[in-house]
Formats: sequence, C-alpha cells, structure tokens
Amino acid sequence: MHRRNFLSRFGLGFAAFGIPSITFSQSKNSKNTVMNTIKSIKPLGFQWETADPFLFCVHHEDKFPKGNAEMGPTTSMEGRHMGSDFIIKDGFRMYHGKTVPGFPGHPHRGFETITIVREGLVDHADSMGAAGRYGDGDVQWMTAGKGVQHSEMFPLLHEDKENPMELFQIWLNLPRKNKMVEPHFKMLWKEIMPIYSETSNEGKTTKVEVIAGDLYNTSPITPPPNSWAADNNNEVAVWNITMETGATFTLPNASEGINRTLYYYEGEGLTINSQTIPTYHAVEVEANHKLTLVAPSSKVKILVLQGRPINEPVIQYGPFVMNSKEEIQQAFNDYHETQFGGWPWKRLDQVHDRNRGRFAQHADGHIETKS
Repeated sequence: MHRRNFLSRFGLGFAAFGIPSITFSQSKNSKNTVMNTIKSIKPLGFQWETADPFLFCVHHEDKFPKGNAEMGPTTSMEGRHMGSDFIIKDGFRMYHGKTVPGFPGHPHRGFETITIVREGLVDHADSMGAAGRYGDGDVQWMTAGKGVQHSEMFPLLHEDKENPMELFQIWLNLPRKNKMVEPHFKMLWKEIMPIYSETSNEGKTTKVEVIAGDLYNTSPITPPPNSWAADNNNEVAVWNITMETGATFTLPNASEGINRTLYYYEGEGLTINSQTIPTYHAVEVEANHKLTLVAPSSKVKILVLQGRPINEPVIQYGPFVMNSKEEIQQAFNDYHETQFGGWPWKRLDQVHDRNRGRFAQHADGHIETKS
C-alpha cells in the first residue's frame, strides 16, 4: 500500500465532531451547588470531546454477528464503504477492516492510547514485534512515544453465536519532554484490575474500576513509566463507575486546576449534585468540589477522566500529536523513511489463531498468558 494514501485513509478516523453544549454560568457568590460544580453538559457522539491532558475518547459499541471461517462477519458486506466504514449498518461497523472489523496497521507518535475493552476481544500487533489478544474487561495502555505502528482488529471468534463488542479508546497526551521516548505497552488484565466497591445502608452497591488515579484506599496498577499519569502530582484518573439502581456515591474532590469530565454512557435518571443529567452526555465539572451521584431509577455507568493540564501547544494531524507544525512534518518524514521500524507481520490486518486465548507477547520476548 502506498504510504501517503495509507495515512490519508486512516486520518479519516480522527476527524473532530462539532458538539453543542449546555453551559452553566459561574458565580463565586452563588449558593447554588449545581451552578458552582457543573460547568457544561454536552451530548456524546461517536468521538467524545475531552479536556487537557486528554486528546479525545471514542466509544465503540457494535453488535457484531456470528463469525465466518476468516473471523469476519457472516452478514453481507453489500452497501458498505469498505476500508472506511464508520456508519452503523445491521448493528455494526467494519471501520478500516475489509475482512475482519478493526484498524489494520497504522502509525502513532507523541501520545498514549488507553484501550478499555468492556466486551469482546482485540487482536494487537505492532512494529516492535509485540502482539496480544485482550478483552472482556482488560485494558491495554500503549505509549507511542517516538513512533510505533500497530493494528487493532476485532476478530469474531464465535461461529455459533453473536460477537458483541464494546470498548473505549482514550488518547492521553505526552508532554514535550516525553514525546520521543521509546514505545511501550502494558497490559492491565481484568484479573488484577483494582476495584473500589462500597455498599450503602440500603444495600445498593457502587463499583469502580480504578484504571488510573487513586480512589479512596484503592490504588491503580502502575502506568507506563513515561506517562503523564506516572507522576501522582498530575492527578490523572480514569475510573469506570457502575452504580446499582438506587445507589448513591460520593466522588471525592481533586485539587484546584485539575480538569474533570464525567461521561454518562448508560442508564436513566442519573443526578449529579441534584442536577438531572440526560443519558449519553458528558458533564464537565469543577474538580475541586465533591460530587454526589445518585442512580434513582436504573443501573448507570459513568466513565471519569481527570488530570492536570499539560498546558503545551497541541498540533495534531491524523495519527501524530506534537507541539509544532515542524514536528508534525518531521513525523511524516520519519515515518516515510523508517516506517517506525517496519511491519514484521504477514498482513496489516493481523489476527491470531482462533483457538488462542488472551495473551500478551512483549517486544523483549516475554509472554503473558491468560485463560
């Protein structure tokens, strides 16, 4: 494939969406807690708007059908714009995949991806020679640093039943000093994922997956060493909250100057400090205030992203995120010259053996195997 055409094609997946918002005016003298804590409420699209140090978040939710012999969908591909299929048809999208849905080999530089797979499996392969299969509660945290190619395919392993998929991919920026560090990825397996849990006097439970950032007495798995999240002073948090019907949960305050957004992606009737929040909306809040979350009428799920802003220029072009136009041009030049180490796999849409379980093969040859 011609490299320039390749980059243009994959750049289509990263276009920004214009999202209207409901904004609350702020007043230091106001006695209204809602007015002091909730800054804005915005409907969520496919790509979610985020605040520094995050770049964006995408929520993939696809009702994939039964798989065929090639681990692709049994449903006809007629009527799809194959190679760039981002429109839901028959309940799912193929993305940039032509046989198996997903994202064939593509480059990154200058930031990190945090991929939280709630349901389904992802096959990973990269230019470092690393590979893996993860999902159904696992998280992969990858530092692209100075440059890496990777593929993220969604193999439809089950031929006898449907293959639903739900995942979040979060882009976390790197500060200028770490833009060109060595690439690295780390697995946060579901078996060792820290979970904070509390039960109210009424017997209603709230559980929080602590992916990044301390929550009460629960600490996360250590993030990659060059991440903005590796410094606790940056107060980076990624928390996935599940509240039973009738549950109440208090989200503790962070320091002043920290950005915090709550993404209410499932359920009905959530209130935050007594303000009712529409389903599938983002709520930007003042992080230095505690928040009282109530799920009065249904089970709800909320993703929380927070962190200290990096406060550096951000220039993004497709898969590259740098601090200047010159650095973006250099990223393109480096990629065309080196392909960030090349592609050691037989195919760009690399998938692993159907019968292989969850695993991670790291660039140094170390292999982690799960059930």
